Order: sequence, then C-alpha cells, then structure tokens
Amino acid sequence: MFVPSFYREPDHSWMADLVRGNPLALAVTNGSPEDGPFATHLPVIFDPGASGGTDVSGGTGGGLEGATLLGHMNRANPHWAALRQGGVLLLTFTGPHSYVSPTVYAKSPAAPTWNFTAVHVRGVVEKIDSTEETLGVVQSTVRAFEGEFGDGWDMSDSLGYFREIVPAVGAFRLTVTGAEGMFKLSQEQPGEVRERVRTSFGQSGCTYKREVAGLMNRLP
Repeated sequence: MFVPSFYREPDHSWMADLVRGNPLALAVTNGSPEDGPFATHLPVIFDPGASGGTDVSGGTGGGLEGATLLGHMNRANPHWAALRQGGVLLLTFTGPHSYVSPTVYAKSPAAPTWNFTAVHVRGVVEKIDSTEETLGVVQSTVRAFEGEFGDGWDMSDSLGYFREIVPAVGAFRLTVTGAEGMFKLSQEQPGEVRERVRTSFGQSGCTYKREVAGLMNRLP
C-alpha cells in the first residue's frame, strides 16, 4: 500500500485499534497464473493465547509486527486449498471513511476527495489441522465479539453443535511480519479547512462521517 508520509499513523496504537475495531478483514493470497489471486472476507482476532496476549502497543510495524492473529474460513473455499503452510497472507482492514465534498472547504478552486483509514497486514500462515485447536479458534472468536452483548449467551450449550460443524472450518494462525496504516484525514489541507471538514463530519447524521471526525479529533 502506498502511504504518503503525512497520512502515516500518528502513533503505534492507531493501527492496532483499527484492526480491533474493524475485524472483518479481506484476506488475499497469490494464486496461479490461471486462477489469479484469491480473496476472502473473514473475521480476524488477536490470539488471546499468544505471548503478551492482545497487548501489541509496543514494538515495530505500527505495534503489530510479531503479533499473532487468528482467522478461519470454510474448508470448501478454494482459497483454503491455496493457502500454504508457511506462505504469506495479506489481510486488509478498512476503518471509518467518507466522501469529502468541496462545498465543505469554503474555498475555490477545490477538488473532491475521500477520507479513509486502512491497515494492511502481512504475515506467515500456520494452518491448524487439530479439531480441538480449530474449535478453540471458533470459541475465541465468539468470546471476542460476544463481549459487547454482555453475558446473555452461554456458548457451552452449543459446543456439541460446534463440534459437528468444526470439520468444515479451516482455521489458521498468522504471525505478523509487517504492517502499514493509512489514515487520510485531510492532513494535506490548511488547518482552517481541515477544521471545517471535521466540524461538518462531526455534525453529520452519517455514522461513518462522525467516526472520521472522531479520528480527526485525535490528530496532533
């Protein structure tokens, strides 16, 4: 991903926060010349059993390099067969984004653009063959997302059903070798124009625009 210097993440925590907050990743793998690349949308979480847990605020690569991520897909998906043990996988995460109209700038000439946030993560794949480990990935994924709903659902009653469907699940572990983040939030504009964009987005009825404004509030 090409990232101009003024759109790079202001600090290491931004990239990890975006991955946690936008866990539906697009996984991309090179295919054969005949088949072309494979791409699959799937949920990805930080491995809660990895050394250090989910604390990836330190280190290099935007705080992500060396972190371990967990994902899973349908084994019937041709992408699973193309995924090689020890191979490289690209995960792309998209955060808040929105179109920016020149009407917000209050200056002329001007050109429309798109403010957006994204993180690209590359890593080495470890395919998980064990049924119990695969079940563990599914359970960890459930725990990661059910937390925001409180304690209303106890998955223990569904473990028997989980075991029935787990043979069709292809789980993998990804050790991050590099990550890039792009946080395009009008940094190229003069301060007064950037403030107009932030204010306009913050007052919008669009959730995406308000989320972009929230990130703009965090800029130095």
